[in-house]
Amino acid sequence: MRARILGAGTSSGVPRIGNDWGACDPAEPRNRRTRAALLVEHGDTRILVDSGPDMREQLLAAEVGTFDAVIWTHDHADHCHGIDDLRQVFHALGHPVRGLARPRTLDALQTRFAYAFNGRPGYPPTIAAEILPDRITIGDIVVTVTDQPHGNIASAGLRFEAGGYSIGYATDFNVMTDAMRTLYQDLDVWIVDALRYKPHPSHPTVDQVLGWIAAFQPGRAALIHMDQSLDYRTLAAALPAGVEPGYDGLTLGQ
Repeated sequence: MRARILGAGTSSGVPRIGNDWGACDPAEPRNRRTRAALLVEHGDTRILVDSGPDMREQLLAAEVGTFDAVIWTHDHADHCHGIDDLRQVFHALGHPVRGLARPRTLDALQTRFAYAFNGRPGYPPTIAAEILPDRITIGDIVVTVTDQPHGNIASAGLRFEAGGYSIGYATDFNVMTDAMRTLYQDLDVWIVDALRYKPHPSHPTVDQVLGWIAAFQPGRAALIHMDQSLDYRTLAAALPAGVEPGYDGLTLGQ
């Protein structure tokens, strides 16, 4: 099993509009970050996590045209507002795209993008909605889920297992609950939100995440959802062994 980081950036991406690179060196290609998204693959199974506004370009870069399901972690714009581009995946598959999310997230998406789920005259539904349970098998991959506090909402924390290999994906949270600690123990790879060094009300800091990595001891860890204050090379030089800044296109796993 392997996971490709499609996007390693925060909600505004890097650079931000106005060509604002912050502390990031524009000459380092790994500093160009699209909005957070992930692609998990094992055997013939392929799962997309989140459909943000950069999804089209991310899938083109990954040379991916179809997948078995999309899982939405939550309904914030940077994680779902590319949903209209799932129309092309619908056409390629020949049937609606399987879309899974926790109940509150799914309700928000179905309200905001009703046409994509319900269709309209001349336009069939492009997404087949399902509630994301605590545990589900999609093709060859077992997905275990827990709710993560993220400001005044919850996001879905994900653990993928296949072929004796495990990958955790923790984006958009600000508290580490006991259920999350259980979910993210004994991972081969942990991909985890680390927005910046400065505290934020709904995202963890780099130092907080490094503490959890030290406690959980994954085989390998990659930081994501990073803003323009985190230069790739500067951060990489400061991280302990086995931990690295994620970047768009980084593939981890077997």
